[in-house]
Amino acid sequence: MSSSTEINRRSLLRLGLGAGLGLAAAPLLAACGDGAPKAKAEAKSAALLPKTTPRNVGLKPDLPGTAAGVPNGYFTYPAKPVASVKGAPLKGAKTVKATLQTYAPPPPGRDKNAAWQAIEKKLGAQVDISIVPADDYPTKFSTMVAGGSISDIFMYPETGGADNKAGFLAATCADLTPFLAGDKVSAYPNLAAITKAAWQDGIFGGKLYGIPISRAGSGGVGFYRHDLYAQAGVESLDDLTNVAAFVELCKDLTRPKKDQYALSANAINLLAMSYGAPYDWRLDRASGKFTLDLETDEYRKAVETARELYKAGCYYPGSLAMTAAQKEKYTGFFKNGKAAYVYDGMPAYLTPSTGYLDAMAGVDKSFDPRPMTPIGSSAVAWPNNLALSYVFIKKADDKRVEQLIGLADFAAAPFGSEEYTLINYGVEGTDHTRDGKGNPVLTKQGAQDTAVPWRLFGSAVPDLFSATSEEGVRHLHAAYSKIIPLMLPKEYAGYSSPTWDSKGSGSLFTLKSDGLKDLVSGRKPMSAYDQLVKDYLAQGGEQARTEFQEALQKSKKVTSK
Repeated sequence: MSSSTEINRRSLLRLGLGAGLGLAAAPLLAACGDGAPKAKAEAKSAALLPKTTPRNVGLKPDLPGTAAGVPNGYFTYPAKPVASVKGAPLKGAKTVKATLQTYAPPPPGRDKNAAWQAIEKKLGAQVDISIVPADDYPTKFSTMVAGGSISDIFMYPETGGADNKAGFLAATCADLTPFLAGDKVSAYPNLAAITKAAWQDGIFGGKLYGIPISRAGSGGVGFYRHDLYAQAGVESLDDLTNVAAFVELCKDLTRPKKDQYALSANAINLLAMSYGAPYDWRLDRASGKFTLDLETDEYRKAVETARELYKAGCYYPGSLAMTAAQKEKYTGFFKNGKAAYVYDGMPAYLTPSTGYLDAMAGVDKSFDPRPMTPIGSSAVAWPNNLALSYVFIKKADDKRVEQLIGLADFAAAPFGSEEYTLINYGVEGTDHTRDGKGNPVLTKQGAQDTAVPWRLFGSAVPDLFSATSEEGVRHLHAAYSKIIPLMLPKEYAGYSSPTWDSKGSGSLFTLKSDGLKDLVSGRKPMSAYDQLVKDYLAQGGEQARTEFQEALQKSKKVTSK
């Protein structure tokens, strides 16, 4: 999956809809932030954003990235990694307690984990990490908050969380503005490589709180079997000139007698981007009006097309109903040759051993999985992967906060550095060996040791690399090169809506995903779409719109002065 192993599971939420459309958010924490000032609708000050400075540790990419967000691509790993962090960031610190999620099996504990021990040695202190399965993480977070046992540094849940998020952060977490805003981030050069767009969702109540687990901006639209498409006459995705051509291809590739289907799980995101639907909200700056994605003709057409594909039998049986918790099962249909397309995030492509490229080569070398791109002349890409999530630091004295930011800076080390190598490949000789090209290859022990999610303490945009396939790096780089120029701006990111912060990825997400699942599967008629829109707006969507528009008007007044 390139340099990040976590998004291979998920790429589902901040990538728009969950694949099975059935992911339930954890109950919101109504008590979080009680007694703290309620958040206000307001524009987020650009002065709070850290200054972005590209990070270079002396490596020349084989496939250069772009300032717009296309990652660098590398075919070989440096023989002698160099350090990207000076000194030991946690030197003199007390034991650090952290809580992070994982989609991987539990790793060996510190006493049996050579990589963990080596990383702590470089950090200069012990880091006790509570590693929680992703499906259990929202509940763990709720329990942690209710019990007043917030860790020193923790990842915020991808769904659910605090009802009054800004209040919770103000009451509990360190304001990072004095440490990271503007040029101050230069003290942490790995974090300084994070784009300004990724930092925006870490701002609440006029303060910078969150450190991004940054990604490439767009998570893409999944993967397809190029070999099957080619057999059906589609040698290049450019041959699919419109959505209608894709629908016909799906019908052609659906062959139940061969246990082969066109789709596994959901295709709404691919269809919505192909029709040109907005990401969450569309902003008309002339009128100052925000329009919900569900209110647009483009999104409605995507749902109607998904219904058509379902009615035609194009989905692998049962896959549409599967939730994010069943991800390994519905992605497994694709990996095992039973489906020609699956929706997942592009970082999952190059993950060593378990990513689409390596895993499918192990099943059948004739399988040729490649990243999908949006279809047709109206296509857009969503800015749904600016960050996987955010990391927050519990209130502490300045020295402690600086140390914990240093931990995040260590975790955000660039490709090929000493820190990156330890985090991703562990200790040479124990966790990895070098192949004939000098590339690190994980041992069985290394695959377990490196499952500790150090990367989730912070990350700049991960570069692209595969020890097994130069061609795979080329495919992924080409897909990003096509998708990033299509990427819409995240038009609401510069404005704060307390309702959206608390409900957008929680109760509203669940309402939307469950409602769309009913529509696509035919359990409800298409006429129920209008009621879904009404329910969404009534349960928080309209209030979020009002707050976004209020924040926009405030920013216009400030600008006009």
